[in-house]
Order: sequence, then C-alpha cells, then structure tokens
Amino acid sequence: MKANITLNDLILVSPMIALFLVSLVPITLKVLRGNREQNPLTTLIQGLIGLVIAAVLLGIFSGSAGATAFNHSLVFDGITQWMGIIALGAAAGSMVLMYENPAMKGSQFSEIVFLTLSSALGMLILVSSADLLMIFIGLETMSLSLYLMIGMSHEEKLAKEAALKYFILGGFASAIFLYGTAFIFGSTGSTNLIDFFESAKSLVVTSRLFLFGITFVIVGFCFKVSIVPFHAWTPDVYQGAPTPLTSFMATAVKTVSFAAFLRIIATRSLEGSQNLFDVLQWLAVITMLVGNTAAILQNNLKRMVAYSSIAHSGYILVGLITAGVSEVGSFGASGVIFYLISYAFMTLGAFAIISMMENSENTIVNVDDLAGLAHKRPVLALCFTIFLLSLAGIPPTVGFFGKFYLFNAAIGEGLLWLAVWGMLSSVIGVYYYLRPIVVMYMKDGDAEVAGHSLNATTVTVLVSAICIILLGLVSGPIFTAVEKSLM
Repeated sequence: MKANITLNDLILVSPMIALFLVSLVPITLKVLRGNREQNPLTTLIQGLIGLVIAAVLLGIFSGSAGATAFNHSLVFDGITQWMGIIALGAAAGSMVLMYENPAMKGSQFSEIVFLTLSSALGMLILVSSADLLMIFIGLETMSLSLYLMIGMSHEEKLAKEAALKYFILGGFASAIFLYGTAFIFGSTGSTNLIDFFESAKSLVVTSRLFLFGITFVIVGFCFKVSIVPFHAWTPDVYQGAPTPLTSFMATAVKTVSFAAFLRIIATRSLEGSQNLFDVLQWLAVITMLVGNTAAILQNNLKRMVAYSSIAHSGYILVGLITAGVSEVGSFGASGVIFYLISYAFMTLGAFAIISMMENSENTIVNVDDLAGLAHKRPVLALCFTIFLLSLAGIPPTVGFFGKFYLFNAAIGEGLLWLAVWGMLSSVIGVYYYLRPIVVMYMKDGDAEVAGHSLNATTVTVLVSAICIILLGLVSGPIFTAVEKSLM
C-alpha cells in the first residue's frame, strides 16, 4: 500500500525536524571554523534552544485528540505530549551538567551536544510510536548516540567498559525485541499496535505465535528499563558513564522507554494470559525488593542511586500492569506519567549534586565523602536532602504523591498485594536514603564541591528542589490535568 506524506504529517513531526536541524548547527559551525571548538556556552545555548523549540511544538501539536502521522505509525496524544516534554526537560538539565562536568567538557563539546539532540530525536520517535518497527527505530536512534557519548568520556577505564557493556546488552535487548516483533507480524500480518489493539486480548489466547511475540517484546523492554532479572547492566553502566549521562539515562531514557512499554501493555494482552499477568506482577515485586536491598549495601553514591532506579522501575511497572488490566486505563497511565515527572526532578537533582563533587573525570564519590557538606554548603545539603526524601516517598514532597497515585490505582484494580509490596519496599528504601543525610549533618568531614565553575549546575539543583516541593503542594491539579489529557 502506498503511503502519501501529507502536510499534516510534516506539521505533526515538526518537533523532530526542529531537533534534527538544530543538532546540525554546532558541528557545522565547528567544521566551518576549521575544526576549532566554539565557545562551549554558545554551544550549550544552541542545544537548549533546540530542546525548547521541540518542547513548544510538541505541546502545541500533541494532545488528547491523538492525531496520527505516516499511515498511523506515529500518534500524538497525551502520552506523547507529557512523556516527550519530560524527556526533553531531562535532556536540557543533563546537558547543563555536561557543560560543567570535567568528564565531558572540552574539545568535543559540539559533538556531545549533537549526540544529545540526536538521542532526544530518537526519544521523540519512541514516545510517539504506534508501530513496533518505529519503536525499534526510536530505540536505536536514542541508544546509538548514548553508546558514543559514554565512550567519548575523558575517563579512561570505567567509561569505556560501561560503553561496551551498554552496547552489547543493549544490542541483545534490541534483538529480543525484534524477534518478538517478527512473531507478532507472523500472527497478525501487521506491526502496527493500532491494527491489533482490539484483537490482542483474544489473540493471546488463540495464537501461541502472538503470545510468544508479545512476551519477547515485553522482555526486550524489561532490559531497557532495568526490570530484574534483566537489570545486571545498570549499576556498572551508571557508575562508569559520566555523571551527566547517568542522569540522562536515568531520567529521559527511562521515561520514553516506559512510554513505549505503556503503549504495548495498553493492548490489554495481559488480560488474555493469566500466566503473563502473574509473571509481570512477580517481576515488579522482585524488582522493588532487589533494587532496594542491593542499594543498602552500596557505598558508591552512583551505584546506590543506580540500584534505587531499579527499585523505581519496579514501582512504575506496578502502574503499567494496572493500566494494562483497567477498563479505564487512563487512571493507571496517569499514575505512571505523574510518577515519571516527579522521578525526573528527583534523579536529575541527585546526580547534579554528585556531578558538583567531581573534581576530575576519575573522581569517585562515596557516601562518606558527604561528611561535613551541611556545614560547608548548607543550601546544597538541604537540596540533596529534599531529593533523597522525595525518592524515599516522604510527604510533602512530590515523590510521596507519585507513589500514592501509583499504589492507589493498583488497589482500585484489586491488585492490593502489589501495593502492599510496594509500600514495604519503600520502607526498606528509607534506610539508604536517610544514610547520606545522616552523614551530611551528623559527621564532621572535608566535603566540598569541585573547584571549577558550577553556576549552571547550581541553578539546576535549586530549580529541581523548588519544583519537588511545589509539585508536591499542587499534585492534585497536575494529576487531574494528566488524566484529562489521556481520556
């Protein structure tokens, strides 16, 4: 069937076109200058302008109506709008950290900004995809840029190891996803989610081929979002990658991966297979427990937050399962989106603090290194405390309300045991989130931020902390707005 490209298609994908065009600006100027790097601040501003333009266009042309482009391969609905803007905002914050982090600034900053915008382009494709092949294209566009950026770090050992591990296991996950896609195409004759949206529930029962396919696709995403037992790459890659890229992966990459995962779960396939439904529930519980338990044992701050992110993937999976079995899926999906909004601010802020304490590309920040920070830098210590308390789910921070909406949706669908396990896991998590706070305020030490300029990173930290408090205070209207956009 011949698909004609219309003006409306081009208007809808204008955020992606804008990102692509702006991404070319820094490297083109570098070439025209005889391969000499322009002022890094100018390069940063160019990148931020591209992200802002894309976010504005996405907000204008996406919405609850759910317009589609390119023969229904892309859909621009509430999920696209919210998840895309979260990812672009997280990318902007991470890019600010890249500008001042010793592992990333230097003679290749134009290439870093180009790859960041290219990765963000893949994220927008992924978040709006309604076709399994488009999801694959989005995943690879996003991931290939990340592999390169991690490998380009000035750190000479851990970053190279992290890039290789991420590349190999990322490729393995993509292969599993494609294998599942082939099964689904063989059983339905289509890779478009809209085509088999209504029939997926019955196909899982009647077609063993479709069941295998949807299972492999789900396993592929479990790798991408660090669901146990497919999580082993996460702590090593998060630790080895430059801290701004770790922030980028933990916020933007996780957001868009869950967006695509949500679209697949929304086909209601879980309702047709009790076994698949049960396995996903157990994976959610095990992920929450393993992530929080392993984080207790860590002294390296980045590894601790990495295991914490695994636990948070378990919480979000509870919301996905709820959306997958709910007659009115918007409540479960709204909980997922709201949680990802809160998680982006919390995690970006936490990694920004870690980035500020790195004097060189080889610096390793441990929990004990925070001793004395409250005395020397009281504002930064307060901000870090807010991030940690929000990650732990302590009111009145937005992290508490994020968990509240997720678990409330689960209870509403009769998944009480999942909500109970989620709350118990959160209690376990409180221990290791409080540990850095105790070290900052109760122990004497020489904690100090790096000597180089950190003005932009400081602004990022302050904005994140303020947003966490404000979003917690107005969580009700925001959640209502998210829910309305999905109806």
